[in-house]
Amino acid sequence: MKVIRTIAVLLVVVLCGCTANQRAKQWGSTASKTLPAGEKLVNVTWKNNDMWILTRPMKEGESAETYTFQEESSFGLLEGKVVIQEVAK
Repeated sequence: MKVIRTIAVLLVVVLCGCTANQRAKQWGSTASKTLPAGEKLVNVTWKNNDMWILTRPMKEGESAETYTFQEESSFGLLEGKVVIQEVAK
């Protein structure tokens, strides 16, 4: 029981010290990002633990969309997800 408590405390400390991006990428959690109003998603990529988001101005007649980027790991463990929400002008 003491070992389980120690592991739980260590996990809480590690996860609290991570950003949402890091948790999604390394620990398989879900991160969400809302783009500024009027921005359209073009691409998303990772560089180390940082997420880079490429956007452009929303064109006339385009509507806001939601994108889900989901990792599929080899063993199906710790699969992260990033949900990006656009907002109309």
